[in-house]
Amino acid sequence: MRTHDRPPLPAEGGTDGTPDSTSDGLRITLRIDATRPLPELTAAVSEACDQAETRADGSVLLLRLPAAPAEARSWPGPVDIQQISRWERAVRRLERLPAMSIAVAAGACGGPALDLLLVSDYRIGSTDLRLLAPVNDGHFWPGMAVYRLSQQLGAARARQLVLWGDDINARRAREIGLIDQITEETEEAVHTATVLMGRISDRELAIRRQLLLEAQTLEFDDALGAHLAACDRELRRLVVPGTAPRTAAATDSAPTGGAQ
Repeated sequence: MRTHDRPPLPAEGGTDGTPDSTSDGLRITLRIDATRPLPELTAAVSEACDQAETRADGSVLLLRLPAAPAEARSWPGPVDIQQISRWERAVRRLERLPAMSIAVAAGACGGPALDLLLVSDYRIGSTDLRLLAPVNDGHFWPGMAVYRLSQQLGAARARQLVLWGDDINARRAREIGLIDQITEETEEAVHTATVLMGRISDRELAIRRQLLLEAQTLEFDDALGAHLAACDRELRRLVVPGTAPRTAAATDSAPTGGAQ
């Protein structure tokens, strides 16, 4: 399918800068304003997850992460640990959705926007994008962004951010894999990514994503069972309708070559 085979997607709500979750026929859109109170942000993420979990395969969750003002660098502000726990659980829930997630970020991206960027499947950045380390009184906020940065970058690269609070511009973020695409035409990139990603957005996607995440921490023998279970489901999905999946015995005696 070519990206121009579908008409342009409708405009989205949330233009006043408040957290907003809207839906159209192809995607669910969550717009995040990093200056809003943490409970509002958590509720907005949870609402978007509710919508994504009830939609059919092929839906895409679009995360709009507009530029944040300089004062938003201090994160998360005057909150308690229960509010932090609810936020982290909402972000984790988004990370495990069956829907493909696409983030588009512009300008300064830190705090909650950085958390959401780090759990997105595909990440689009404007040319003026800057990833900001959330810092309070000189110290990097010790939330799960630390964990994800270390997983995605490795300890050595993550150390530059976590210990020294270095900002990362769009070019550098692309080089080290924190974003996938840099463009001045973010709307065109969003449309193209939504159409293409929707073709692989289903519940099997969540399983592949989880296997990738667990591979960073599990030993081979501990991971093997989950991978074999995923392989078995894929064999059953690919088998010709009306025929049974091949058994292990049949596979052992068959000549070289995959199941038809």
